[in-house]
Order: sequence, then C-alpha cells, then structure tokens
Amino acid sequence: MILVLTCDGDDHADRVVEFLTAGGADVVVFDPSLYPTEARLEISHTGTGSTRRVLHAGGRQVVLDELTAFWYRRPLNPVAHPEVAPYAYADYIHDELRAVSDSLWDSLDCLGVPASRPVIDRAARKPYQLERARLLGFELPPTLVTTDPETFLDFYDRHEGRVITKPVHGNRLEGQGERFGRFAAPVSTADTGYADALRYCPVIVQAYVPKRVEVRVTVVGTAVFAAEIHSQVSNHTKYDWRHYDPGATPIRVHDLPGEVSQRCVALVGRLGLTYGAIDLILTPDGRYVFLEINPNGQFLWIEAATGLPISAAIGDLLTRGEK
Repeated sequence: MILVLTCDGDDHADRVVEFLTAGGADVVVFDPSLYPTEARLEISHTGTGSTRRVLHAGGRQVVLDELTAFWYRRPLNPVAHPEVAPYAYADYIHDELRAVSDSLWDSLDCLGVPASRPVIDRAARKPYQLERARLLGFELPPTLVTTDPETFLDFYDRHEGRVITKPVHGNRLEGQGERFGRFAAPVSTADTGYADALRYCPVIVQAYVPKRVEVRVTVVGTAVFAAEIHSQVSNHTKYDWRHYDPGATPIRVHDLPGEVSQRCVALVGRLGLTYGAIDLILTPDGRYVFLEINPNGQFLWIEAATGLPISAAIGDLLTRGEK
C-alpha cells in the first residue's frame, strides 16, 4: 500500500497516481488539511512494545504501519475545525494538530520519496546542500552568505560587479496584503546603495557564471533524467530560467557525462533523499557548475518538453518500495 501526501489540484501527483493504479497498486491519496474536520489520525501504544497508527479518511481505515512506501509530495498543514477557528485558542489547536500529523509522517518506517519531512527540510537549505555538493567534487560558483554590508561590497568589487543574489531558503514573501516572488537576480550599481539593509537578513551572493545552457537533472532513485534549458536565447530567462518564456526557451534532452551523472546520484543519496531536481550550469568552455537541488522540484514541465519518463520512474520507485 502506497500513501501520497499532497494537496488538491496537484497534477504531478495525479500523473504518478495514474501510473500506480494502472499497475494495480493500492494507493491512498491524502491531504492533511482535511484533519480533523474530514479525517482522523490515531496513534496507540499497547505498552508492550507495539504501536498502531491509523488514518481514517474517505470512508477508509488505513493502517499506516502496513505501508510499503509514501510520497511526501505537497501536503498542506492540518486546519483547525471551523467551529473553533474564530477563537483565540485556535492557534494552539492548530499546533497540536500539526504535532500529531508531523509525528506520524516523520515516523513512517518504509520507503519515503523524496524522504521524511525533517530530511527534506534539511536538504532544502542552500548553504547545507552547497557544502555537501562541494565535498562530492562539484564545482560551485564563488559564493558568499552574509549579513555584513562591507563583506558584500568587497565581494561585489572583487568580481567587478558581475554577481547575483538569491534567497537562503524561501522565495515567497508576503507582507501588507501583497505577495512577492524572490528569484536569482543580478546586482545593479543602484542596488549597492542599499547594502546596509543586509544587516537585517542574510543573502546568498554568487559570482555570475557564464552559461552555454542550464541543465536540469532529475534523479529518481538511481535513475537520472537530464534536460538542457537554452535560457540564454531569451532575456526573460538569462539569469533565472524560472522566468520561463515558453515561446522562446527551447528545452531538450541532455547527454550528461557519466561522471557528472554519478555525482548527482551520490548527492541525492548523501542528502538522504530518493528524489531530487538539480540545477547545473554548462559553461561555454564545457564545465558543469552546481547551483542547487530542490528535494521536491517540479518535473512535468520537463517531461512534457522532452518526453523523459520521470512520472513512470517515480511510480516504479514507489511500487518497488525499496529503502
């Protein structure tokens, strides 16, 4: 039995579930935000060494101890029942609900894709993954993580102003009723006039690396799927391909050298993951430079553009259930 933890409208999960059910797998898809209004979670200890963990949802009782694999895809947090939501203690109840649900998912003793929640959270921290990649022999861009304005300006001068900044961890900001996206961006001369603001929040600064193409490497278990993104043909994607311009940014299958492919698999394993979406730069002189890894990165856009069978590979990994 396979558990898929995600939210409503997740087309990536829907695609993989299609493969799983077509192959005869017993699949349970659950959105934790339904707990406790439309679902129940229970943990019982007998006192003699055994534990029973049960999910009641959709008219079904799922004994979580019988799972062979789970996919921690895009789950939402539990939501306090509407009857208590207006009250001041709703936040307390929300925290209690999350403590139960997180404890359950974190303790599942079976294959996790990409991993359990704490492992995913650790692997997603860019300074941590950069160090793991360096130790495996990946070339990194010259990089600085700092809150010191003078250190930042020294780095800027040392690289003649050809630097970019990116967030340390999150790229979504909300404040005063507005939402913002934070992507990799070049630092202009005007930006340096605000360097003193770095005292309040750390930033990653990297020397700009010239690109022939950008390479998205999706690792599923030990299977490697590489696609090249021709980001330099459009100004929209020159610094960050996530400003994707579908009419002008070709994406093709990439022939990744064996040594680089093996290093990508090793990085995913070293981070404790079974899945990872790795971003590399292929420089004009043929070097592969590591940028980052997303433990739960999207893949359907790569699959649609190239035909690489990533969904099927995830389904196969979950079906095998091998740790």
